[in-house]
Amino acid sequence: MKAWFVARELSDAEWEVLEPLLPRQRMGRPRADDRRMLNGIVWKFRTGAPWRDVPERYGSWASLHTRFRRWAADGTFTAMLQAAQARADAEGDIDWLVAVDSTIARAHQSAAGARKGGAATGRLDDHVAD
Repeated sequence: MKAWFVARELSDAEWEVLEPLLPRQRMGRPRADDRRMLNGIVWKFRTGAPWRDVPERYGSWASLHTRFRRWAADGTFTAMLQAAQARADAEGDIDWLVAVDSTIARAHQSAAGARKGGAATGRLDDHVAD
């Protein structure tokens, strides 16, 4: 099966930043290559494909899913994000300007679970101020 979407793999420079942040294996059988697994996880989320559709070159979809859940739970992805932000900030690549918008967008009455027949009184003009 030919992949319909080819995601960009991690560069050597990116891998040098991320590799030290990954948890080390202490015991047990040797696990699958971390770089290949991380590339598979990135491929899955870049494409939006289901786990079972991740190409075999990244390894078993079940192993990818397990590794993703483990790294998400132990804070590995948070550490990766913080390291990437710190590096970008040090290089001046992040503008920390924040804008807050207080716009109010009202939902249609049907989005709030309103009665389908209108107001309980049955009058259509009961919302108009006198």
